[in-house]
Amino acid sequence: MLDLINSDFEEQETLFIEVILPLSLSINYTYRVPFDLNDQVAVGKRVVVQFGKNRIYTALVKRIGHRAPDVYEAKYIIDVVDQHPIITPEQLRLWDWIAGYYLCNEGDVMAAALPTGLKLASETVIVLKEDAEWGNELLNEKEQVLLQALRGRARLTVDDISALLGQRKVYPIINSLLSKDLIYIAEEVLEKYKPLYRSFVTLNSFYKDEAHLKELFTILERAPKQLNALLAYIKLSRSQDGIPKHQLLEESGCGEAALKTMVQKEIFVVEKRAVSRLREGGDDFVLNFELSEAQKQALEAVEVSMLTKEVVLLHGITSSGKTQVYIKLIENAIERGGQALILLPEIALTTQIVERIQRYFGDAIGVYHSKFNNNERVEIWNKVLNGQYRVVLGARSAVFLPFTELKLIIVDEEHESSYKQHDPSPRYQARDVAIYLGHLHQAKVLLGSATPSIESYYNALEGKYGLVKLKSRFGGVQLPLQEVISISEETKRKKMVSYFTSKLVDEMAEALERKEQVILFQNRRGYATILICATCGYAPKCVNCDVSLTFHKTSGKLHCHYCGYYQSSVNICPACGSVHIEQKGFGTERIEEELSLIFPEARIARLDVDAARTKNGLQKIISSFQEKKTDILIGTQMVAKGLDFDGVTLIGVINADTLLNYPDFRAFERSYQLLAQVAGRAGRRDKQGKVIIQAYNDKHRVLNQVRENRYEEMYEDEMAERFQFNYPPFCRLIFVTIRHKDADVLNAASQHFAVMLRARLGNMVLGPEQPLVARVRNYYIKQVIIKIDKQTSISRTKTLLTEVLTEFQVDGKFKGILFQTDVDPY
Repeated sequence: MLDLINSDFEEQETLFIEVILPLSLSINYTYRVPFDLNDQVAVGKRVVVQFGKNRIYTALVKRIGHRAPDVYEAKYIIDVVDQHPIITPEQLRLWDWIAGYYLCNEGDVMAAALPTGLKLASETVIVLKEDAEWGNELLNEKEQVLLQALRGRARLTVDDISALLGQRKVYPIINSLLSKDLIYIAEEVLEKYKPLYRSFVTLNSFYKDEAHLKELFTILERAPKQLNALLAYIKLSRSQDGIPKHQLLEESGCGEAALKTMVQKEIFVVEKRAVSRLREGGDDFVLNFELSEAQKQALEAVEVSMLTKEVVLLHGITSSGKTQVYIKLIENAIERGGQALILLPEIALTTQIVERIQRYFGDAIGVYHSKFNNNERVEIWNKVLNGQYRVVLGARSAVFLPFTELKLIIVDEEHESSYKQHDPSPRYQARDVAIYLGHLHQAKVLLGSATPSIESYYNALEGKYGLVKLKSRFGGVQLPLQEVISISEETKRKKMVSYFTSKLVDEMAEALERKEQVILFQNRRGYATILICATCGYAPKCVNCDVSLTFHKTSGKLHCHYCGYYQSSVNICPACGSVHIEQKGFGTERIEEELSLIFPEARIARLDVDAARTKNGLQKIISSFQEKKTDILIGTQMVAKGLDFDGVTLIGVINADTLLNYPDFRAFERSYQLLAQVAGRAGRRDKQGKVIIQAYNDKHRVLNQVRENRYEEMYEDEMAERFQFNYPPFCRLIFVTIRHKDADVLNAASQHFAVMLRARLGNMVLGPEQPLVARVRNYYIKQVIIKIDKQTSISRTKTLLTEVLTEFQVDGKFKGILFQTDVDPY
């Protein structure tokens, strides 16, 4: 009998699996599979493994084989978590490519790609849901024990659960309870985006009967303001369902008190609804829309181009109706049985397009970004995997979702720097990852932008991408009038009013008189960018970083915008004792203060990181402006991207030189893109907007190109300069950032590293040099730049760089040196 049992075991295969752990390991680990789990393991499933002495993790199976590792004895896996793979083969290939291209480890990619709810580890905290209800017939004995324990304790770690149940195989139990929506993974979530709510007025259904409505008119004859409100409601309700409260007040002129009385009398019902922050033709959007002639031509050109090109660039000016073109392409992809992915750079930009596409495609669309908690992200992940979502719209992390039938990828505003992940690793560019993802799935990729990136436009002109142009605005909307005003000239003629040219002040006064709204853009927050002693030149600096502190009047403190350090403001110079402390430079706080003196009656608000820091700060500021409770909105880039309002007819750029003079080879390109975006916020369908750009260098070519919407000319000028100095797209860049807390050690180490690198790569290596800010959070910084020309293999260069990094770190001569590589910095 014993011989029979032994022969059964001998016939079974011994399996070894290569797994990806959610850790930054340069080589994947191999584990052995117990015989009783042989039938359960599969590529793409999660398995429970021990790594190190006591740490337990869920790892992903990448490969299954029969060969044991040569240099260590493989440990057994503890358990298999999933019944079905949660990762597709295409995803694993994508992770491989990202790890190789962006010089990171697969564990880094796994950590970025998987929702936290799918990355269980021994320290993961489990919490019982407040509304959790269950019947014993739905749960096994151990699940009931765990839930009872969670009722008595606020939270348990996976290690706690293992000890409670007296077994190591607890992950399937946790996974089962997660799927039954009884527990969740605890995580601190900072909700950066909240929906915008507005009040809508509807008529009580009782008065929709004609007889009752006539009776109501008779009752309100002695209340003219209430009667005006009713008449205005009836007029507006002919064209829309549910009237925005601010629109009804504006149309009727009845006042808040009259409207409140009508609500109390139950004539009107007021309810809050989530609405879009973006206008851009949203009010005109209908489900059964007809494309304009220009849109039809663009759609046809895109479809023809996609027959021969994997990637097509749609260069469509602002308000040209790109969304309708997107919808038709998505519709075609779904008809072919496929899925579509739409990427947007920021959550704030997704609201309106989500509304439009949800109205069009219903429950077939899913939205994926950091706004959602763990459980929601896992749910969306599973629905994409199962094919329940035919359309997915999200921020850059949506490229990691498990698509199975992907046919179309749309990257909207493809030029946006928000698509680049800066920290932590992997430092990927979502636009480029999307293109490779499309290649893996044999899906077509559409890049859309009013101001394409230089690299994308170059690829289109070179024939690598298809190129389609949409140059007419939808609905006959006019481009705003743009004017560049010289600050220098105005100063000489003594026409400046504080930080504002006389032209801007006059235009603001006229707009306010017409009850229109104004947006002012200043790309600096705080009150004064630097305090300086007029006697000795002392300027307060951050104790952790090599930057001057910015004075914030609202807090009365000096703040560091790099590490968050702050201190009390300086009234007496600590160096020489002088009381002559001067404030240099200005930010949004100072603009707000000066403007309140010029227009004391105007209602002014500020929109920047400081003003929107509170829980509902952003929502309150935007809601107030949307409802026309604010006349002038002052802000940083937050006002330039994704915000558009019907009442805004004037945009003012306080100082364009701060954008143009930034020390980066992309400064002019980004200045053009940002100023063009700002300009797109002005004007309504029935009225042309105005944009006033203030600058010391009013003759700067970029400002003239923005004013006259000459993108192609800007592109040609930039290409000539980049060719001369060998910058992308004529070369590829890799930045290697080196950090250490001791400046002398850093200098020696960075020099040694550069010498090692030059021995392999020669003149391609530049530096080491100090970056613009040479110390952040007490770490001194040096940077080595690798310029790879088009004739040199980038993969070979990366291999040599990796070898040098490994040799340097193995040497051990310099302790505590931190390296960070950034391929294609953006």
